[in-house]
Amino acid sequence: MICPFPKIITDLRKSRGLSQKQVAMDLKISQALLSHYEKGIRECGLDFLLTLSNYYGVSVDTLLGKKKPRSLSAEKEIKSLKKIISEAEDILNKIE
Repeated sequence: MICPFPKIITDLRKSRGLSQKQVAMDLKISQALLSHYEKGIRECGLDFLLTLSNYYGVSVDTLLGKKKPRSLSAEKEIKSLKKIISEAEDILNKIE
């Protein structure tokens, strides 16, 4: 069974428009180590798995391929809908 973890973390990084260098700096690891994780050359520990989960705002299940991540466009749509709902609530409160 091929582990989907390397592809998932690569796709998450790219979907957010981040470079390996930027992510490595943010996570305080070397770019080479991040590259090894993304290529599947090395496996990370549980602490780093949790760090990645927090960094990308996804569950560990998502990182391990047990759950599909929301697309970035879906995240934007949800954020946009929440804003519309909030604005509608403000208008309704003013009317009352």
